[in-house]
Amino acid sequence: NEHWFPTLLHARTEIERWRREYNEERPKKAIGGMTPSAYAQQLANTHIINPGL
Repeated sequence: NEHWFPTLLHARTEIERWRREYNEERPKKAIGGMTPSAYAQQLANTHIINPGL
């Protein structure tokens, strides 16, 4: 997994592109085949009441 970037700006741009793809486009088995961003949105829209609090 070695990759050389010509500049720091190029490295930052490519890493951000990868991060967005990984977190917003790639589904994960552990969360029911959803993308992490879709799962986070679902959690934000779900009202969970914990009677133990």
